[in-house]
Amino acid sequence: MNLIFMGTPEFAVPSLKLLIEKFGVKAIFTQPDRPSGRGNKITMSPVKKIALENNIPVIQPVKLKNDTESIEYIKKLNPDFIIVVAFGQILPKEVLDIPKYGCINLHASLLPKYRGAAPINWAIIKGEKFTGNTTMFMDEGLDTGDMLLKSEFPISEEMDFGELHDILMNDGAKLLEDTINGLVNNTIVREKQQGNCPFYAKMLNKSIAYINWKEDNINIHNLIRGLSSSPVAYTKYNGDIMKIYKSEIIDKDVNGTPGKILEIDKAGIKVICGTGLLNINIIQFPGGKPLTVEEYLRGHNLNSGIILGE
Repeated sequence: MNLIFMGTPEFAVPSLKLLIEKFGVKAIFTQPDRPSGRGNKITMSPVKKIALENNIPVIQPVKLKNDTESIEYIKKLNPDFIIVVAFGQILPKEVLDIPKYGCINLHASLLPKYRGAAPINWAIIKGEKFTGNTTMFMDEGLDTGDMLLKSEFPISEEMDFGELHDILMNDGAKLLEDTINGLVNNTIVREKQQGNCPFYAKMLNKSIAYINWKEDNINIHNLIRGLSSSPVAYTKYNGDIMKIYKSEIIDKDVNGTPGKILEIDKAGIKVICGTGLLNINIIQFPGGKPLTVEEYLRGHNLNSGIILGE
């Protein structure tokens, strides 16, 4: 099988590894090396590391649609498939038309729901009970191509972004294998995406992460677990930024000012929400690392009665 793979983050790695093992990969496209971390050290993508380990040619176009040399290289390889997993660039029609069987994308949602850049985060933030992966033919739209195969998974009330990310990341590899085999053997019926996208999973930014304590405790809890990797939900404690990595819902009706700390103990910080209570379990202040509330209290003080967000 003559495959080209396009991907960038950790999410794409299991898919790439399996495709190398099962089919072979002729070339890998990934995003250019970029500054990362506190020291802004130039870092290669997780996909590039796998390419180098397997001695597979790596191409890193700044913008593929404007890169004539890269497009000509793809044409010379004459691929059966181009497989795309979180590449981070839009493929021009000239590239979409090259492969024998087409360009296949793995998307981490049950399309047409949650098209866009952050489907895993938004499925949690919106309180979905189920999500999954979809493979599809790529077209010129954003995640609008004909669907091929799907896999579905439940989202528990406590599952955070990292847990769901890893489930979908590992499942996606097998789904891609089944998709390739199904297309080659002509056993898959493509399905058009009907209607509009029920919710577009736009890119995340820091403004999304600021907690509004007037929301009910379920919505705040969903925001915290959906942003647990990045950008991380946050509030203010006495003017200092307090990031919140983990929380749990307390099923109890309480009257009081939203954001007010009702009680603090080793189990967490109990905060009044617009509806109900929320127990905050893991926090981080500037200059520190994420700690459980019990760990933080060993060297610092936290006071009840404080209103968060002020």
